[in-house]
Amino acid sequence: MNINDLISIIKKKIKDNISCENIKVEDKSFLHKNHKNNDESKFHIKLSIKSQELKEMDRIESNKKIYKILDEEIKNSIHSLQILIQ
Repeated sequence: MNINDLISIIKKKIKDNISCENIKVEDKSFLHKNHKNNDESKFHIKLSIKSQELKEMDRIESNKKIYKILDEEIKNSIHSLQILIQ
């Protein structure tokens, strides 16, 4: 999967499952290119979500919800997921 397809899938899945005002998905893979175990087929993603729904949840619960929504992508295409909730 290429990064543009992955970003589109992430945005759609989040928007379909969480009430959010804004979502930003960034590819941070370039920061890890020289790491010994870097896998070029998996990406390092930074996910910034502005969501009152998530802000009202406990931090662990909100992260669990996001991980559940993106389960397939995490198994297949995401090596690292950084989550920022605003």
